[in-house]
Amino acid sequence: MSGIDSEVASMSEDIPPYRYTAALAGEIEERWQDFWDKNGTFNAPNPSGPLSEPDHPRAGAPKLYVMDMFPYPSGAGLHVGHPLGYIGTDSYTRYARMIGFNVLHPMGFDAFGLPAEQYAVQTGTHPRKTTEENVERYRGQLRRLGLAYDNRRSLSTTDVGFYTWTQWIFLTIFNSWFDPEQRKARPIDELIAELESGARPAPDGASWSSLSSTEKRTIIDDHRLAYVSEAPVNWCPGLGTVLANEEVTADGRSERGNFPVFKRNLKQWMMRITAYGDRLLADLDTLEWPEKVKAMQRNWIGRSRGAHVSFASDAGEIRVFTTRPDTLFGATYMVLAPEHDLVSALTADAWPDGTKDAWTGGFATPEEAVADYRRRAAAKTDIERQADKEKTGVFVGSYATNPVNGERIPVFIADYVLAGYGTGAIMAVPGQDERDWEFAEVFDLPIIRTVQPSEGFDGKAYTGEGPAINSSFLDGLEIADAKAKIIEWLEANGAGVGAVTYRLRDWLFSRQRYWGEPMPIVYDETGLPVAIPYDLLPVELPEVDDFSPRTFDIDDAGSMPETPLSRAREWVEVELDLGDGPKRYTRDTNVMPQWAGSSWYELRYLDPHNATELVGAENERYWMGPRDAADCGGVDLYVGGVEHAVLHLLYARFWHKVLFDLGHISSFEPFRKLFNQGYIQAYAYTDARGVYVPAEEVVEREPGRFFYNDEPVNREYGKIGKSLKNVVTPDDMCADYGADTFRVYEMSMGPLDVSRPWDTRAVIGSFRFLQRLWRLVVDEQTGAVRVTDDPADEQTRRLLHRVIDGVRTEMEELRFNTAIAKLIELTNRATQAGPTREVVEPLVLMTSPFAPHLAEELWRKLGRTTTIAYEAFPEADPALLVAESVTLPVQVNGKVRGRIEIPTDLAEGEVRARALEAVAPHLDGKEPRKVIVVAGRMVSVVV
Repeated sequence: MSGIDSEVASMSEDIPPYRYTAALAGEIEERWQDFWDKNGTFNAPNPSGPLSEPDHPRAGAPKLYVMDMFPYPSGAGLHVGHPLGYIGTDSYTRYARMIGFNVLHPMGFDAFGLPAEQYAVQTGTHPRKTTEENVERYRGQLRRLGLAYDNRRSLSTTDVGFYTWTQWIFLTIFNSWFDPEQRKARPIDELIAELESGARPAPDGASWSSLSSTEKRTIIDDHRLAYVSEAPVNWCPGLGTVLANEEVTADGRSERGNFPVFKRNLKQWMMRITAYGDRLLADLDTLEWPEKVKAMQRNWIGRSRGAHVSFASDAGEIRVFTTRPDTLFGATYMVLAPEHDLVSALTADAWPDGTKDAWTGGFATPEEAVADYRRRAAAKTDIERQADKEKTGVFVGSYATNPVNGERIPVFIADYVLAGYGTGAIMAVPGQDERDWEFAEVFDLPIIRTVQPSEGFDGKAYTGEGPAINSSFLDGLEIADAKAKIIEWLEANGAGVGAVTYRLRDWLFSRQRYWGEPMPIVYDETGLPVAIPYDLLPVELPEVDDFSPRTFDIDDAGSMPETPLSRAREWVEVELDLGDGPKRYTRDTNVMPQWAGSSWYELRYLDPHNATELVGAENERYWMGPRDAADCGGVDLYVGGVEHAVLHLLYARFWHKVLFDLGHISSFEPFRKLFNQGYIQAYAYTDARGVYVPAEEVVEREPGRFFYNDEPVNREYGKIGKSLKNVVTPDDMCADYGADTFRVYEMSMGPLDVSRPWDTRAVIGSFRFLQRLWRLVVDEQTGAVRVTDDPADEQTRRLLHRVIDGVRTEMEELRFNTAIAKLIELTNRATQAGPTREVVEPLVLMTSPFAPHLAEELWRKLGRTTTIAYEAFPEADPALLVAESVTLPVQVNGKVRGRIEIPTDLAEGEVRARALEAVAPHLDGKEPRKVIVVAGRMVSVVV
């Protein structure tokens, strides 16, 4: 039985005809939702274009752009945890309209992605049909909550009109390069012009004019911000696609689906986000973001200073990056990732003299040993490779030369070195690195300390501070000085160069799926990529019969992907005229990752019907332009979960900076201020078998004891989900209590940025608050308005203005729970004192951000004929914020012996007299030596 049903059952059958019930709330809410839709109440006028409205009540007003991280529309619909941030931003933006802002508050849907495709694989239902049905369900649920969106701007990343511009941005990035001297993106045509004119030399000193067309294209493609690379990638057979580093969890599994992830060499689209590493770091200081999110991005970018060092070998130069070049004299062996490009060339035909048995892995030849080890390494995830306690590896049969001392050191492959990090090769210094020490012990390799351990140190690898030892001309130098000196030596001797590297990898942008944005790229007879001209966009997805990605096995490397699009041969093999006559081309059969649409959607909201530009310049400057020269610009407030700190937020910042560099937008950051909302969690219950039972059917028969079908169950606390059988939907809450009650409850549960438990039984408190507010205005028996024009009494008037002042402060700081507490206090006082218009009207106005339907209804009943949405928010009278009286403690010889309540403007002499009167019994007739009045705080009597 629901909360409303229980309450109704406990009352008499004769419910007053005008009582605020769930049924009446539902009727009111639907009527006002229809009114808002019909009248475009929450439309935000643009300065120009089809969405400009010169007669709008906020046209020309100061702007406020507030966004929610848009949802993925799943078939399960919303549960009560999803709308927490949406209701928070809605309450804030409703308040902002009332204090004079032109508010843009849009909503869209992040609708490409795996769930719809996986459902299509299982059922044969086209992902578009599933997605569009889910989007419509979400729209209905969000509308039912009374969320004040500008629906003219609603979008879905799967809309062809939207992903046309996603493809346009991809091509814009493809047609750009990063100029390290100017530290910005520039059009690729400018690079070509510099190469052709000789202003920029061709690589390796070649004459540009002497190069073939294919050679020139290859050089240019190597500079593009979007480029094709054959490199180790995160291959997830369980999902049939590759994943970006950010989509792989700390234990080496896919973020979605929890499948194991392996390294494979594949030709994939990449985006050169690492070129922006320094700017992505530096510009964090311009953002009003939570420090924990900034720290997560700094750590993910992982800027490191050190040196690239070259080790000579028979197979060519082995290049490593090290943050500790000062330890070079202690490098006694090298380790390459099994996937490193030089492994095959370094693998000797036979074991050289002096090869230790431990180095061979028990094989007769290096070729057999290396092949076996590479097979075994390929079967592990990156995390498994890093976590293995036992160090494994094999000697490749070749040596390299340490450049600082000429020593020949053996080269191994080992799976604790990863191809995707650094150069995929390390110089091993066991004296100063714990993993290298462990490896050296297993393979009987030399250990040379290069830093003097602190006194009393008796461990193995020493990683602390100290002077250099066993390091020739570095001996005696502290680490910082030794680093500087060895880098100078390396550069002078052509053996290395000082460098900065990043933990951040270039963004892996290909997905071997069907349900995503097609790449606007074809390949010609050279196998090199060719951009689809802008005027031929969009490239739409073809219709296919089979949505499933497939894998096929290849020798020595496990499974590899076959994309669904590759099977649509009529679409893949295409004849196009791209400027030099009709030719046959092959389309790219990968699609973009789900992150593509969410990397720029904040811009499309500004000008969603613009068919000729990504966004009009005037509209972009108005909504997102910098306030001054030091401001980064961007969305004024962005609300969403902290889980997107190094995925969506980092990618969006990168795309935004490229568009800024190329002059398409005026802001260099997408989101000026970020707020991470907390989560709503719920209790779940398990029976004696550990099986979850329906939470709504569990009863608490005595404190702390819970039963399901008369059997005791255990209670636990965690996320809301179908698997835990504890889902509560906003639809249920709206049916049982009304949307306004649900909104008020979610906003009153606690601070918006703190997670909190859902408790359906507590919703009734919010419902009763709204019932009391209703009764202040409406007679439940007759429906007549009860409000009088009598003046409020002085105590109520002063409370009113304190509440107005307090609610304004709380709304500005997004402290909605304490704002609602103040409204409840005022409602209770007005109920006691009697409903006067002087108090009730501002109370209704202040409640409207949280319970907008009820507020609109009461506003009409109070005789107002316009929507409450654009009414002015009440302002406090400063004179009424000053307390009329104050209670002061009175001390006698340092101890509180009494208290006096006095008017705040009472003369000091009268304060003394009243204080002495209050503590007279404690003076024993003695004459005070001093009476000290600390204004507004205390009185001290000394006897």
